[in-house]
Amino acid sequence: QLQLVESGGGLVQPGGSLRLSCAASGFTFHNYTIGWFRQAPGKEREGVSCISRSLGDTNYANSVKGRFTISRDVAKNTANLQMNNLKPEDTAIYFCAVVSVRGPCLLRSGFYDYWGQGTRVIVSS
Repeated sequence: QLQLVESGGGLVQPGGSLRLSCAASGFTFHNYTIGWFRQAPGKEREGVSCISRSLGDTNYANSVKGRFTISRDVAKNTANLQMNNLKPEDTAIYFCAVVSVRGPCLLRSGFYDYWGQGTRVIVSS
């Protein structure tokens, strides 16, 4: 059974950093395109970053470019989102998602088939 479990969320001050991880069970991340999404209170879910299955191409939302970095660790079968210079507007529940397709990744939630339960990030002083 395919399962995704996010971790690494928490409370951090503005300007701080967090590293989110998404652990996979029941499948190998290497064969999937991975996306990170977030949903703030009262707002719709939005795409943050993704990394494609085949070429490893990455894509970032304009709001996080230069601050967030997506990666996959093949040996550990995890996907990571390094978040630096965090801002209060980054406060949200962060989700990882996967889809088994080739080609460039998309920051659209409908593109992905499987989702984790999310990890909460709060950026506040």
